[in-house]
Amino acid sequence: MNLNFARLATLALATAMSAVSLGALTPYSQNFEGMNIASPSALADDGWLVYGNVFEGGNWLYGYGPFAAPNGGGGFSAVATGEGGAAQGQQYLNAYSDYNNGDHALGRIIEANVFQERTISAGDLGSSYNFTFDYKASSQSGPGGQTRTMAFIKVLNPGAGYAMVAFPTLETTAASTTDWAPGALNITIDNAWSGHILQFGFLSTATLYEPSGVYYDNINFQAVPEPATLTALALGATALLRRRRK
Repeated sequence: MNLNFARLATLALATAMSAVSLGALTPYSQNFEGMNIASPSALADDGWLVYGNVFEGGNWLYGYGPFAAPNGGGGFSAVATGEGGAAQGQQYLNAYSDYNNGDHALGRIIEANVFQERTISAGDLGSSYNFTFDYKASSQSGPGGQTRTMAFIKVLNPGAGYAMVAFPTLETTAASTTDWAPGALNITIDNAWSGHILQFGFLSTATLYEPSGVYYDNINFQAVPEPATLTALALGATALLRRRRK
């Protein structure tokens, strides 16, 4: 075997694989079927967090959290059942307002966030990620009145007071109360975001205890698959090396 050729083929393979390497942010996939719906920590045990912001007259008043996401009760989140379609199974996430916050009664806007969190590292820079999910409004307590709901990806800069530097969203306020729909968001990690915080999840803004329940299921957060052309380059380098070894 020609050792120089082998080295070149191996180098070509390494270069190709480096070019298509995916980011290092931990992927996430959940259909909620394996969660213990009776456990108060079912969502927290899966890494879900919550955070509240309160506004009045368009001005931010205060924030609170992050806290481990509750499963049930008057605030933020629960594993729900009873309205899943064939693709959703028996269980899914219900994201809603924090009705435990008494500022609802004062007409203040309560923003309730339910999310997963990751820290961006140098290996993630330049990579793209997809956030996909199914969604449907609750037939009993779907968004009403002034309530708005959405799915989001947030990028926060801890070195600048957690200023938000990216915020792609998909509004779910007008979701059907009968039919599930697919949703998707995408983000490319900017080269300036090393050490920043990335969150993906769902939020509602509500006041006066107006309803806000939206169901989410089949949640996936993952790197965008490698381009087919670069994949072919990597496979071609491997094939050349194998043929040369014969």
